[in-house]
Amino acid sequence: MKVCTDSCLFGAWIAKKIEDKILRPEYILDIGSGTGLLSLMMAQKSGAKIDAVEIDENSFEQTIINFKNSAWKDRLNVFHADIKTWEAEKKYDLIISNPPFFENDLRSANQNKNLAKHHDGLTLKELLNSVKKYLNENGNLAVLLPFHRVEQFKNLATELNFFCREELLVRQTENHTFFRGMLLFGRNKMN
Repeated sequence: MKVCTDSCLFGAWIAKKIEDKILRPEYILDIGSGTGLLSLMMAQKSGAKIDAVEIDENSFEQTIINFKNSAWKDRLNVFHADIKTWEAEKKYDLIISNPPFFENDLRSANQNKNLAKHHDGLTLKELLNSVKKYLNENGNLAVLLPFHRVEQFKNLATELNFFCREELLVRQTENHTFFRGMLLFGRNKMN
């Protein structure tokens, strides 16, 4: 998968929160890491140990290369796994995800693109269940979504006792409609 502006904006938004010490993660989990872009951005702005989970083999292999060629390779791990069946030995302070965006949308002839972009491989509810399993009690979840799925995700998160702490909606200009939402959740209202 190619690097996109959305991911760069999302990564910068979370990295700034780390840089400003609003978030102070020691352990970060990147669910659906793609090529490892978000993990690398987090490593650049923190001293955290970062685990990335990627189901697509080609993306996983690209992540290995990207991690090995980075200045932070000693703090980065990638696992070729499905987050729904993966088992971690620890809980995380911050979980980040740019999950599959689409549901019942036009599909590509390329199955790998469908897995990455459509929710067949990971529904929003499955993502939240994985987060619930791996996020520590005072941890945060940061997620990037298409605007039309923001309210659905917030409702699902509320059902699982996650609280939306911050929401940033993205549009190209004042004349355009919103097309992405960046959300930050916690397990309680105070963190």
